[in-house]
Amino acid sequence: MQRFKVDSIDAFNAAQEPADEETCNLIRAAIAANLPEAESKIWHAHPVWFLAGNPIVGYSKLKTCIRLLFWSGQSFTVPGLTPEGTFKAAEKRYTSPAEVDPAEIALWVGEARTVQWDYRNLMKKKGRLERLALS
Repeated sequence: MQRFKVDSIDAFNAAQEPADEETCNLIRAAIAANLPEAESKIWHAHPVWFLAGNPIVGYSKLKTCIRLLFWSGQSFTVPGLTPEGTFKAAEKRYTSPAEVDPAEIALWVGEARTVQWDYRNLMKKKGRLERLALS
């Protein structure tokens, strides 16, 4: 489990137990292969990918699993994600590397390109989310 501040996705993944590190590496590879134009960085202590400054997808270490989170996932049509939180996010939890399906992640990433809520300006809009009009 991560117990110190990390400044890169490589360091985040390497800080995990071996099975969780493998899970993180598989998730990262699937995201990177399907979202190459995105900016990726450690944001709030977790790996996150952004399009035009808007958070799209990320993952984190929870006590018993690795959580993959899509900020706009509740609006996706592809099944397999569970709603998370009070906004539009949805997640998938992995307890072993064998559960990671890169094809499934590719489908979600594909939807994430066109189905986005404006998290970037959430504070400016006083907590009101608006759907982004993307072409």
